[in-house]
Amino acid sequence: MDHDNMKNDDKTAEEKAIDDWLPITAARNATWYHSAFHNVTAMVGAAVLSLPFALSELGWGPGIIILVLSWIITLYTLWQMVEMHEIIPGKRLDRYHELGQMAFGEKLGLWIVVPQQLTVEISTCIVYMVTGGKSLKKFQESAFPNSKSIRTTYFILIFGSCHFILSLLPSLNSISGISLAAAFMSLSYSTIAWTASLRKGMYQENVDYSYRDKTTSRNVFNFFSAMGDVAFAFAGHNVVLEIQATIPSTPEQPSKKPMWKGVKVAYIIVALCYFPVALVGYFVFGNSVDDNILITLENPNWLIALANLLVVFHVIGGYQIYAMPVFDMIETYLTKQKKFRPSIPLRMAVRFTYVVITMFIRMAIPFFSGLLGFFGGLALSPTSYFLPCIIWLNLVKPRRFSISWWMNWTFIVLGVLLMVLAAAGGLSTLISSYTSYKFFS
Repeated sequence: MDHDNMKNDDKTAEEKAIDDWLPITAARNATWYHSAFHNVTAMVGAAVLSLPFALSELGWGPGIIILVLSWIITLYTLWQMVEMHEIIPGKRLDRYHELGQMAFGEKLGLWIVVPQQLTVEISTCIVYMVTGGKSLKKFQESAFPNSKSIRTTYFILIFGSCHFILSLLPSLNSISGISLAAAFMSLSYSTIAWTASLRKGMYQENVDYSYRDKTTSRNVFNFFSAMGDVAFAFAGHNVVLEIQATIPSTPEQPSKKPMWKGVKVAYIIVALCYFPVALVGYFVFGNSVDDNILITLENPNWLIALANLLVVFHVIGGYQIYAMPVFDMIETYLTKQKKFRPSIPLRMAVRFTYVVITMFIRMAIPFFSGLLGFFGGLALSPTSYFLPCIIWLNLVKPRRFSISWWMNWTFIVLGVLLMVLAAAGGLSTLISSYTSYKFFS
């Protein structure tokens, strides 16, 4: 009996040692302001720069409604996730899939959450690869207009290479400085985008706010695809429990208090970034706006160069925020299931492989943006818009026909609609432009 207890104690000590090594649970000394800038970095990606384009495909009325509704719904579902982090007394649900397992069971919870979460996190990292590369290229063209043009592929290689170093930072907590800088950069380049647009707007004439395509069917699918673009701008839920896991928690001071304080600050900053960029950008350029507002803005050169450099610094932090939960999943599987010994060589092998794969996919596959609209609709809408509502109904069990019950079911219906329509729009975009694709372009 004593021998069995000793074995259990050893196993517990071994598991604790692994948890202390894994990226999400390695350190729990973050505060509310860590929560704030981690959430800003996760949420305000380069997707903010595509919001004027999305608005041009949605139109004024529907565009504003969808943007405002997305902000409200995702703030509500994020609050739900913060509340459910410690819904079981004495137990912390440190990862999204652990929350899914609590709601749907050990196996089904994994199958429901993990594929969707991985799709969002990996695709976001791939998008950030190309965003970083394109922004570096735009910086070079703006800062040195007479220099020789270099292919985007090489800039992606330059951007990706820095992640071989940064990916070796051991935990989510250890990238706090990078995340803080990235959050500041996102607010800065968003402000540059809408103020520069406003300045240019004084000289714009005959701005056209009609839908840009000639056929109704194409405009309808563009509308659906634009809904997916807006949804992609609210992808932060995929890392929220992992962020909360870095905050200490006691019965007197549960982690949800500082976490929610940070989330509220983050969502104010999100609003300050998203709404001015979307509304001012569309107001100034109408349906002639590019899918990246900084491309539409060509002057002054120094300001556009600066804005693109800020985007590069931001997506460096954004890539790490989304990569860390993926590292955690892989390293958890290898150490707990496959019994690999936690070590620096294991960490290097996992993380270098991931960086290489995300870099290669984006350089090789030119139609990844179309795929993003399709998979983004299928995977991102559930994880941010309605999966938290389903889990809430399952675990919290609000009284039937109460305000909470009605709100959750309303958001579930809206989220499912968004999922289906955005995926249809993304698939249509993919099919309509497949003839122009060239691998390694």
